[in-house]
Amino acid sequence: MKHLTDMVAQHKQGQTNGIYAVCSAHPLVLEAAIRYAQAHQAPLLIEATSNQVDQFGGYTGMTPADFHGFVCQLADSLNFSRSLLILGGDHLGPNRWQHLPASQAMANADDLIKSYVAAGFKKIHLDCSMSCEDDPVPLTDAIVAERAARLAKIAEEASLQQFGDTQLVYVIGTEVPVPGGAHETLTELEATTPDAAKTTLNAHRDAFEKAGLSAIWPRIIGLVVQPGVEFDHTNVIDYQPQKAVALSKMVEAYDTLVFEAHSTDYQTPQALRQLVIDHFAILKVGPALTFALREALFSLAAIEEELIPAKASSGLRHVLESVMLDRPEYWQSHYHGDGHTRRLARSYSYSDRVRYYWPDKQIDEAFERLVHNLADHTIPLPLISQYLPLQYAKVREGALKATPRALIISHIQDILGHYHAACTGVTSDN
Repeated sequence: MKHLTDMVAQHKQGQTNGIYAVCSAHPLVLEAAIRYAQAHQAPLLIEATSNQVDQFGGYTGMTPADFHGFVCQLADSLNFSRSLLILGGDHLGPNRWQHLPASQAMANADDLIKSYVAAGFKKIHLDCSMSCEDDPVPLTDAIVAERAARLAKIAEEASLQQFGDTQLVYVIGTEVPVPGGAHETLTELEATTPDAAKTTLNAHRDAFEKAGLSAIWPRIIGLVVQPGVEFDHTNVIDYQPQKAVALSKMVEAYDTLVFEAHSTDYQTPQALRQLVIDHFAILKVGPALTFALREALFSLAAIEEELIPAKASSGLRHVLESVMLDRPEYWQSHYHGDGHTRRLARSYSYSDRVRYYWPDKQIDEAFERLVHNLADHTIPLPLISQYLPLQYAKVREGALKATPRALIISHIQDILGHYHAACTGVTSDN
């Protein structure tokens, strides 16, 4: 994929540029991202994860072909050129089937890779780091790399069969702690050591060579490492450049490789920019975008309460809470503490387990009523100032319409703006 290989080449020439990956399936988040990229005439990387989208539907109910079609249709409806659209698959491997024996899990992973590549995804993250039911814990680097090479070979064959050529680019490695590692709430994280990163690379190079895949090594553009960033329910571990100096220096020896940083959500704009400068040139963002969506919807729900009689109101927050209590499977094992603490987490946690509930029929109906109610009323400027102050400034400047959808899109784009600035070095308003 030329946009990505060109980005890496330019970064290696000292341009301190990068690209961010939007990891979300929510239509409003994707619309915000497409509109933002269109306004800035920039390529857009959108990624689906292995638990979100797979050959059986994932938790979104979408196969890779479904997701690819959905994103392309949305891009077409917004007149965004498909030539600027890049789709990627994240953590592709046996992740979804760790409860199965390795032979079965990897057979499913084979089909997963085929379905992603055949659907037109061009950026493939090979991640076989997780132990399956009958595996040792943790896996050795050699086993992880051997399985990744197996999937890469299948990907290449699928691309040749489907498209007659292969323009795939790959990311290897994982930022996920090894099984049996720290599970407690962390107050700080250590960056991956240069030796550990080199070990991962060497193991994969050896495995690819044994699989007859040496020729594709220049298309392995990214290595996932831990730069020392993470977030939990209420805290963010900020990037500390001094802790990643040796790691940052190490990747400079590789002509076609940069680092990919996961869990960069909620980092400050300054930290995001420094990550790119330090060669973490692919920044993944997901929960921070749906968190911004949730903020905008809660703000609009508060405005609705001021403007609309209770009997005609959407009751969005009440409906959301009721559904989350009725169907606790997406948050129950994540949020702990007393009832008050868990209630706050359901609505406000950085981990944003709310994102799993937006497709629910009751919640979607409440959302549609909220938007319809506010679209039928002129939203008073003082209420926008009270609940969406950043959007208020844009409305007052004449840069933004005071409609519910426009306000939501703009609020999400505030976050996208931080990533755009980090990857280009240019600050711009959405």
